[in-house]
Amino acid sequence: MRLLVGTAGVALVLLTLRDAFETVILPRSVVRLLRLSRTINAVLWPFWNAAASRARTDARRERYRSFYGPLSVILMLAIWAATLVVSFALVGWGLHSPWRVGNGQPATFVDDVYVSGTTLFTLGLGDVVPNSRMSEILIVSEAGIGLGFLTVSVAYLPVIYQSFSRRETQITLLDAWAGSPPSAIELIRRLTANDALPELQPFLQDWERWTADVLESHISYPQIAYFRSQHGRQSWVSSLATILDVSALVLAGPDGVARWRARQTFAITRHAVVDLCQVLNVAPRKSPRWQTDPVDAILTAAEGAGLRFPDRADAARQLTSYRKMYEPYVSGLSAALWMDLPRWVREGVYRDNWEASPKREIELHL
Repeated sequence: MRLLVGTAGVALVLLTLRDAFETVILPRSVVRLLRLSRTINAVLWPFWNAAASRARTDARRERYRSFYGPLSVILMLAIWAATLVVSFALVGWGLHSPWRVGNGQPATFVDDVYVSGTTLFTLGLGDVVPNSRMSEILIVSEAGIGLGFLTVSVAYLPVIYQSFSRRETQITLLDAWAGSPPSAIELIRRLTANDALPELQPFLQDWERWTADVLESHISYPQIAYFRSQHGRQSWVSSLATILDVSALVLAGPDGVARWRARQTFAITRHAVVDLCQVLNVAPRKSPRWQTDPVDAILTAAEGAGLRFPDRADAARQLTSYRKMYEPYVSGLSAALWMDLPRWVREGVYRDNWEASPKREIELHL
């Protein structure tokens, strides 16, 4: 019996270290279903989102949802640590609890857990000590693993927040280009209204690099996907959708706009949304934007914004074809993460985030 429990403890230690290695250190996607981060998101996120949905205002709902990403990272680290403590305690119990207790009583499983906890966190209190060579090896092994685990945990958080910061910097820049919430037609309208349509090419180039960075960071650290933007009416999902919309509109063939850069940006962005759906275990779904933003209405709005399509029917066919390649995936991400998709054409009058003022205006007397 004790041999089986000790063997199970060793197996649990190895599985925990493997999961931590794949999540924190391994720079590639792991599609294995039995993974702690995926289990946490599958179990906790629906309940968390349901609780947040009870809030009375959109601002409060978004605020509650914003807590989930950081807390899930802390919970994941805590679960790894607790599992390692219990696993090494099982190994100790399997070795007949080989400790010398200060009160002279035989060691129990509670003592095994206590020794494991103080050893993993490198406390070294010394009130319970090993009394055999095997127990000394166990103590040293757990202390080494604990030191490595704490080091990796401390290094994990800065990497997460650096990736988040890079992502959000570019999203914030989109506010002045395409509005809040962003819109592909609004971006085109602002460029044409200011005779700045040639600026679309470097704009797409910048977003091509941003998308590649998002793909790399979110595949390596999937929990970043649950970190929400710091400003209202913005998200990384809506930004990806807007860039795909703009690229697809250019690929539909308007006069005077080169297609090469749009093709490259569309390729990497579509690659990103497809791969992220797989990493986050999100199923593609029918997009509501097919009803709210039909192709004819998009082309009409684009013409009103200043674009000209030499063959309207061909432009409609191409735009439809490109939309079919990404709409199900951005819609799936939007539904799974509760991040709104942007409209192609803005309805109503919105102030950009940079134009908004605090509730209490400060009057400057010069």
